[in-house]
Formats: sequence, C-alpha cells, structure tokens
Amino acid sequence: MTTYLLAGGGTAGHVNPLLAVADALRDRRPEDTVLVLGTREGLESRLVPERGYELLVVDKVPFPRRPDAAAARFPVRWLRAVAQVRRYIRERGVDVVAGFGGYAAAPAYVAARREKVPYVVHEANARPGLANVLGARGAAATGIVFAGTPLRGAQLVGMPLRREIVGLDRSARRAEAAAAFGLDPTRPVLLVFGGSLGARRLNDALAGSWRDVVGAGWQLLHAAGERNTVSGSDVPDYRVVPYLDRMDLAFALADLVVSRSGAATVAEVSALGIPAVYVPYAVGNGEQALNASGTVQAGAARIIADADFTPDRVRAEIVPLLGDAAELERMRRAADSVGTREGAANVVALLDAAQRP
Repeated sequence: MTTYLLAGGGTAGHVNPLLAVADALRDRRPEDTVLVLGTREGLESRLVPERGYELLVVDKVPFPRRPDAAAARFPVRWLRAVAQVRRYIRERGVDVVAGFGGYAAAPAYVAARREKVPYVVHEANARPGLANVLGARGAAATGIVFAGTPLRGAQLVGMPLRREIVGLDRSARRAEAAAAFGLDPTRPVLLVFGGSLGARRLNDALAGSWRDVVGAGWQLLHAAGERNTVSGSDVPDYRVVPYLDRMDLAFALADLVVSRSGAATVAEVSALGIPAVYVPYAVGNGEQALNASGTVQAGAARIIADADFTPDRVRAEIVPLLGDAAELERMRRAADSVGTREGAANVVALLDAAQRP
C-alpha cells in the first residue's frame, strides 16, 4: 500500500488537476491512501471533502512582495507551515508527494525534501508560478502541460482532465447535447464562454455580432456568466445561458470555440480536437497568451487580443472562418495532434517512477 500526499489549491486551476490525479490513483488501487494538503481559504476546502478525500490543512503563507510587516513575519510563519507538513508526512506515513502549485505546494516541497520523501511537481500554466519554480529544483520529476514551460527537468505530460472530459465521445453525445440546449444537432454550433463569471469583452462583442454568426448559417451557444445580463434573441439559433454546468455536453456540440485561454480550457479544447479562437485575459503576467501559443503554432487555434475583440473583428475574422469548411477541418486535424487525454495517467507514472530506488 502507498500513501500519497497531493498538495495544491487556491484556485480551480490548481484544484481540478489535483483531483483528477487523486481520482486516477484511487481508481487504480482503492487500497492506497490519497491525502490532500491545502489551506482553509482556498477552493480546495470545499471541493476536496466533497470528492471524498481527506484534507490536511496548512497555514496560508504568501511569499512577501515588499518589505513590510508581513515580510517581517514571514520567516516564522513559513517555518511553522513547513513543520506542519513535516508532521503530516511522518504521522501519516507518506511515501510520495505531488505538488500542483499554490500556497500549499511550496511548504510541501520543502517538507518532503527535509523528510527525504520524493516529490513530483506539476505545472499547469505555460508561465510557472513561484512555488513550482522553486520546487522543481529538487523534484524527482517535473511535469508540464505546455511545451517550453521554463522549469528544470520538465517533461511534457499534459493536463490531468476531469473524467467527463477524458471519456467524452463527442459524436455519440451530440444529439443529447443538442436536446439539452434546444439546438439542432445537424447544424454547426459556435460555443462562446468566458468562465463561470463570464467575460464582458466577449459578451459585448457578441451583442453586436450574433446576428452575423446566425446569418452565416451557424447556431450560437453563449455562456454569458452568472453576474452578467445579456439580451437574448428571439431567434432559436441563439442560446444564451448564465453558466454551463454540463461543460461536457457543450463541448460535445461545439464545432468551434471562442473563449479565454486559461490552462484548463486550452487543455480540454485541444484534447477534444475542437478548433478555437482564443481571447486571452489581459491581466496578470500574460500567461493566458502563452497557454494558447502552442495550439496557434500547430494551426489548431487563432488568437485575438482582448482589446481587439470587437463586433467588427468578429465579423471580419470569425464569421468568414465559419464559412470556410476546409480551414475548419484543417484546424480540427491540427487540434487532434496537439492535445492529450492522458495527463492524469502520465502524472501517476511520474509518481510511480519517483518511488523506485
């Protein structure tokens, strides 16, 4: 029997791949123990127990960015967090650690090293976070989703994906998906979404261009976000919903995706072989544009900058693409060559290798 400690959290981008690996480990050998290390404040505090895993809590200790009172308190708080994880490793007999970034991962890497327990790093973004940059220096293995991610010893393993995405047969589920959204399964569908909160830039651009999309003979499924109000049309070819709680069905129906380019979105769309137009969120350190760059280079996707995504740009670039069947087919073939559904299995393989003498 093996005891695994999976560390990470804070956002869905850290928690979801962690849970995908946890599920893969539990499905493979139910007698093994899978523990999750996270903070009280992160999304993991709700999602991990809901999934049936034990959450071990570590203090949230952000790395200081400026010389202030928090920076002065950092050394003591940091040592306390590392001590917490070392105690978990000893008391629970942890054999191997996997970190997925976020506040819980950094002390887990240090604690594992001090307890002489092997650990593996998984980085979801093309531009790695600080915790994983530091952790990769002593890792038994480091897995990345996007080629070129600058981490020491990185191996391309892909994104651990949700079960409903890994097992999705798009063609077999298309009729069911069309019925769920009230659309025609025999006609093409443009899927537009910006995350659970939506994306105002995408919403505004579609408000001024949806008639052109429908006029091109396509149907439009648009997730506008739970906090946004978008005027729906009285045309049955345009469906506006606040949120897609069945993303698998939305993907089963999509012939082209327009969305932000978070790491999970790019990985899922690519794994399913769907051509895409990405509109990277123009905040942070530019990681969304980097996430999409590999699929663009492969010919599976296009990028339109956030500031340029207007109704006129939709009419000038996306509407002509909808009418170019040969280009869409070429993009589909390229997408099939880019993505993988084996991310979770690949991370499990890294964990297995890390334990070998």
